[in-house]
Amino acid sequence: MSGPAKPGGDLARFTGMIDLGIRERLAGAPGLAPLAEARDALLQRVAIAAEDCPDDVAGPPVRRMLGELEWVVEPFRRIVRKHETVSARHPRTVMLLPGFATHPVRMRYMARRLEAAGHTVKRWGLGFNWGPTRDNIARLECRLDDLAERHGEPVYLVGWSLGGLFARELAKRRPDSVAKVVTMGSPFSWSPRANNVWRAYHFVTGHRVEEPPVDIELAAKPPVETIALWSPRDGIVHPRAACGAPGERDRAVALRCTHMGFAYDPQAIAAVLRELD
Repeated sequence: MSGPAKPGGDLARFTGMIDLGIRERLAGAPGLAPLAEARDALLQRVAIAAEDCPDDVAGPPVRRMLGELEWVVEPFRRIVRKHETVSARHPRTVMLLPGFATHPVRMRYMARRLEAAGHTVKRWGLGFNWGPTRDNIARLECRLDDLAERHGEPVYLVGWSLGGLFARELAKRRPDSVAKVVTMGSPFSWSPRANNVWRAYHFVTGHRVEEPPVDIELAAKPPVETIALWSPRDGIVHPRAACGAPGERDRAVALRCTHMGFAYDPQAIAAVLRELD
């Protein structure tokens, strides 16, 4: 009796059919070599996106994922939301790092609330976050050092999801330029596949989450104070992966927001403001 189909199995078979058809069309056509290379790259991305997930690893359940849809009504909530007036006791220089496939504009609401409290908020300077490369890590190191030098103090790094992994890595490489790291729903612990977007990540970046093109040890704690904000309502990243274990961060703070909500939920913004003070 055959067992249940493994996740990604149908996609893998479909990929094989596409590969066979394309190979037949390109056979004997050397002038189409660039197209063949592009085909191979695409099929490689599809193949790693179709891989099976370990049996003992899983992302949040579907009902949690559906809860992420509340971000659609968030702009309307802001119209009637009353903002508490908060003044920073110690104004900081802060860099916000966006999540996977998101642009810094998605964190602009948080930036405005931090600025209203008196902090100086800077973007990470790379536009959309399409995953780590040697080049963008090097550029971030330069930007971080420049901000620390220009403002005369180490910078506070606040990273949402994948942005938090960038923040942790920057703090390991440039600890003298970092005052503190705050991650929000960032999957630095347990398994890098303990989330619901790792297949999309594989397809977009062209590499596995376990095999980034830079040397990194996700769970290793940076040599600066590192705080992990996590939520049991997270519909994208498993809470265990975002909370971390003792020794992987200094403190873990539980919130009651969605994964998307880390960028705009009042309690998430309040938690970040507390960490900055």
